[in-house]
Amino acid sequence: MKSNRTPLKVTVGFILGAVIAGSVATAATNTVVSSVVVCADNRTQTLTLAKAGVCATNKTAIEIGSNSINAKSISALVTPSVVSISVKATAGSGTGSGSIYKTNTTSSFIITNNHVIESAVTSGTIKVEFADGTELPATIVGRDRGYDIAVLSIQKGNLPAIALGDSSKVSVGDEVLAIGSPLGLANTVTQGIISALNRPVTTGTTDSTSYVNAIQTDAAINPGNSGGALVDSQGRIIGVNSAIATLTSGGTSGSIGLGFSIPINEAKRVIDEIIATGKSTRPVLGVVFASPTTDNQAKIADLTPGEGAQKAGIVVGSIITSIDGVKIANRDAAIVKIRSYAPGAVITVVLTLPDGSSKSYKVTLGSAPAI
Repeated sequence: MKSNRTPLKVTVGFILGAVIAGSVATAATNTVVSSVVVCADNRTQTLTLAKAGVCATNKTAIEIGSNSINAKSISALVTPSVVSISVKATAGSGTGSGSIYKTNTTSSFIITNNHVIESAVTSGTIKVEFADGTELPATIVGRDRGYDIAVLSIQKGNLPAIALGDSSKVSVGDEVLAIGSPLGLANTVTQGIISALNRPVTTGTTDSTSYVNAIQTDAAINPGNSGGALVDSQGRIIGVNSAIATLTSGGTSGSIGLGFSIPINEAKRVIDEIIATGKSTRPVLGVVFASPTTDNQAKIADLTPGEGAQKAGIVVGSIITSIDGVKIANRDAAIVKIRSYAPGAVITVVLTLPDGSSKSYKVTLGSAPAI
């Protein structure tokens, strides 16, 4: 067989659906893990121990502690918390997905991707469809293009909010489910594993670029899955599905097993700020990167007066090689990593100085309004 040494061209694109409708590492073990059956309330998702392995009709049985995900139970538990989103606007129409994030007696907040609802920001309509087929109009509470996050509000309360996981505790090889509405096909569930973590992903346009320190998964994600939930073995959301990689240079095609999700810990800060104030913030290192070149390094061309980098003594012309121990290969990787922190965080930045020496700096990140 002839060997082709030309690298494959991979395009990362949003996964907004049509109206009509990395490296993988897994652990091998023979350890037997005991499991227990718990009951999850279908509305509040509170967990209680099952009696004799049986749950009441208003609760879903979940097996916790087993070696593999119980896809049937998790699907039954989470599907009512994931919605389909339909957007109609002069700037463009399409479908996407979302998750019920918070609810009270009269209203609920739904999280999705900014690119799902962006065309309806100035005009148009947004409708949310629930698992039972009910449709309701939705309004935009706020959005953040840089993180590709948006929050919607609907006038209906006491809905089953999705349980929140901890994306900092997931590992490569963990089994996951992706739930959403690919190609407008509501309540679609696909299964896979976490293929990689901290994957630098940029997508969007020059005027609206999103930077994601992504969770990579091989669970099938297709156009229309945008904004849907990536959940763990206990039905907790660990990521907001946002983009897929394709081998085409044109428009988005189907899944090739390379899907990317915004880690829920990163998204949660933005979501909570939007719910509280209608706006969000982003962390600022205080540097201006040089334009990408053939060496593709994260070279600092200028410093922002009064921001963390200047205060720490960082020198113009230096190249960032790592942030908190994570190797930085280029400008986009640096931006993605910085965006994964909250404003005020203290990070360790290692740079190659203009004289060729290496030096480590402690930098306190500043804060700026979301773009």
